Amino acid sequence: MSKPHYEIRHARSSLTAAKSRLRIADLWRHFNFPGEPRPSCRCPWREDHRPSFSVTPAGDLWNDFATGEAGDAVDFLQRAAGLSQKAACRKFIELAGGGLTPAPRAAQPTPRAATKPRPCFPDFSKGSRADLAGVATLRNVSREGLHLASERGLLWFATFKGFDAWIVTDRERVNAQARRMDGQWWADINAKAWTLPGSWASWPIGIPEALPFQSIALVEGGPDLLAAFHLILCAGRERDCAPVAMLGASQRIHPQALSLAAGRRIRIFGHEDEHGRRAVGNWARQLEGGGADVDAFSLAGLRKVDGSPVKDLNDCVSIPADDFEAEGIWNLIS
Repeated sequence: MSKPHYEIRHARSSLTAAKSRLRIADLWRHFNFPGEPRPSCRCPWREDHRPSFSVTPAGDLWNDFATGEAGDAVDFLQRAAGLSQKAACRKFIELAGGGLTPAPRAAQPTPRAATKPRPCFPDFSKGSRADLAGVATLRNVSREGLHLASERGLLWFATFKGFDAWIVTDRERVNAQARRMDGQWWADINAKAWTLPGSWASWPIGIPEALPFQSIALVEGGPDLLAAFHLILCAGRERDCAPVAMLGASQRIHPQALSLAAGRRIRIFGHEDEHGRRAVGNWARQLEGGGADVDAFSLAGLRKVDGSPVKDLNDCVSIPADDFEAEGIWNLIS
């Protein structure tokens, strides 16, 4: 079995300086894209009959609502030019160093997510021992780990759409996601995870609860959040580590959450696929720009008991016991 490796993503001062100089509007003009970058505009690199693309007024973030792609100015350059991430960073620094004349800066607006109305969720309950046991069986994690998630205020239970469900949310109650206790899909949306109406997708679940802890394990989705609680107990790290989850590969992190993450030690555990790796890179850049100390852990090469590859942190609970020490799984979060 190949050994996993650490992918350290420390912020580089040259790239940070370049981002302060170069905005998406500058790159838009550089590529001679039609129209102008606006909160509602047409995608510059694909046929877009109706506006489904958005650039923030500050010009530092973009979102393609039709494809789910999103990112910052470096990601915009990477996507527009078809470059690798490394090549895009080099080219971005080159352009910011004199290859482009920056467009005039717009005044910094209040972030849209910060002014979005707070959602109104139904009542949640802590759940019984039977509830915890049911989710433990469903997700193949320990009841002790789920009890810790419940005690930290991140695991809840409710009846939703006529089904018993387990919910991940936190004390801010601005983002919540429900999954059925029977493990089946929600027929209304043809998916297992239902993000409750009005949720702020950019809000990382558990970031307020992480304030007393030295380290954060940032994961993607509810199942990986529960697995992280299981793993920190296995590693004896429950007193200094806090699991936090982005619910899906949302490319933007809420500005208030970035301020809560400043100065923290954060390790990202992304899904082992192209979309997951892209999300990890985008989250890392935002967190580093906000003053966090960030790296990422690669799951590549790890295999479950049945020999299939590990795709996410939840799969790590199915790694053969003899491989835990050899692969450093007990020390995933450090």
